[in-house]
Amino acid sequence: MFTCDNECLDVEIRKYQISKKYKKDNIKIIMISESIPRNDEDYFDGPDIPTFIENTNTLFNNIGYKYRTYDDYLKNGVYLTTALKCVKKDYLVSSKTIENCSYLLEKELDQFRNLKVIMLMGDFAIKAINYIYKRKCGKRIIPNGATYKIRNDEYVFNRIRFIPSYTQTGDSFGIEKTKTKMMEEDINKAMKSLGK
Repeated sequence: MFTCDNECLDVEIRKYQISKKYKKDNIKIIMISESIPRNDEDYFDGPDIPTFIENTNTLFNNIGYKYRTYDDYLKNGVYLTTALKCVKKDYLVSSKTIENCSYLLEKELDQFRNLKVIMLMGDFAIKAINYIYKRKCGKRIIPNGATYKIRNDEYVFNRIRFIPSYTQTGDSFGIEKTKTKMMEEDINKAMKSLGK
């Protein structure tokens, strides 16, 4: 379990725990979404088919990967997590909150030694990764700019490819069909880079 000593005012503090048993060496792709859901049962590893998995399944299934459960993703080397480890009170959160959570995300990511791709599903994930790598290496991984403008460039650092995209876990998932299509393209890039 990871613990956080920060007192962020724009989130509801939750204890964060890595959700499933998995083989760390098997994980090749990490998808980082926005924040954990208000209802814990909606998280990726919730019972039945939780909302977060349902949305993610839509994207993967549309491009030919017939995953159904979180275990299906883990078995195929895809680990799903969030940038924020607490629940947002409102739509947006401060940069400081994202920076605070990035310390927990960094510990989480440090477990995986065979990563090939990190998918940044939304602005929170992009900002969190930039905070992590600014601390670790003194540089940002992803430049500033609208996602649709930067998503087609290639960002590689330490043999890991970083793919900025849009979040698939929010309430607005599926409303903008162009974003859904772009997410599918980005996931396809990630999977093809592993030869899947």
